[in-house]
Amino acid sequence: MPKMIVSIDGVVIKEVQLTKDRTTLGRRPYNDIVIDNLAVSGEHAVMQMSGMDVFLEDLNSTNGTYVNGKAIKKQQLQNGDAVEIGKYKIKFVHEGASESYEKTMVISAGSVVESGDAQGAPLGNAAIKVMSGTAAGREVPLVKVVTTIGKPGVAVAAITRRPHGYVVALVEGTQKPTINGNPIGTDAVNLNHGDLLELAGTQMQFVQH
Repeated sequence: MPKMIVSIDGVVIKEVQLTKDRTTLGRRPYNDIVIDNLAVSGEHAVMQMSGMDVFLEDLNSTNGTYVNGKAIKKQQLQNGDAVEIGKYKIKFVHEGASESYEKTMVISAGSVVESGDAQGAPLGNAAIKVMSGTAAGREVPLVKVVTTIGKPGVAVAAITRRPHGYVVALVEGTQKPTINGNPIGTDAVNLNHGDLLELAGTQMQFVQH
């Protein structure tokens, strides 16, 4: 289970388990994580869980939210990330994610592909081929059980390997992906060789060799 370890000047002051889909952080007492300091806005940031992933979003705070020294608006957190808010450091710990997910592979500007651990027998060689953007022509092998693609905050879809093939479904975001021009939602849709996907402004093709 993911958790946030809050410290100041190297002294841990609280640990908070992220058990809800939405966990708020700020100075006001109604937040899930309360940091009573003037450098922290009343409603400073929010952590949103989407499956195994945790996204941190700054809520237009006065002093900003930083991850590993860089100001962010919305970013997916990785195990060990250091969040900085004022003088406070908040370490994100998600050991389960680090064990079951590999590092993110960037396939185009602002878009990502992630893969979960492989289980069971392989289904031949399947891949997602990027058709547009700076990574056009690159193929990302689908050798894992679950591969998530897209842009956090816009649209994220999951391609899941099943015993008899692959399916895709929307996981997060308001911008629906399309397959061969037809929009898809949270219900899984079968993928066939040559299917054209468009997600978060990136065109991709599902291929089986």
